[in-house]
Amino acid sequence: MALELAGDVRIETCGSGHDALEVALSFRPDLILLDAMMPDLDGAATLNALRQEPSLGTIPVVFLTAKSSHAEIESLRRLGAADVIVKPFDPLTLGARVKEIWTRSHPF
Repeated sequence: MALELAGDVRIETCGSGHDALEVALSFRPDLILLDAMMPDLDGAATLNALRQEPSLGTIPVVFLTAKSSHAEIESLRRLGAADVIVKPFDPLTLGARVKEIWTRSHPF
């Protein structure tokens, strides 16, 4: 809801990593927000599967996680995350943060 209120975006919500992979193929997102901890396929495994799919491999992925140690955040970045947003986050600033990450990921 916080992202929808932030502006001109269309959101698709998924309940698991497997769902995200299936939906991403048809939805064709410009940016993906992944929770690091998800049922059946965690965020890291989901990102790896996304990177294996040619049509999804270059989509920027942002992780949402409650794990806030520097080592854990850097580990997610090394996996290929465009950025990491630590929970709890301020829903009032989430839209601006995602937009900033989007802009950084698409410099043209």
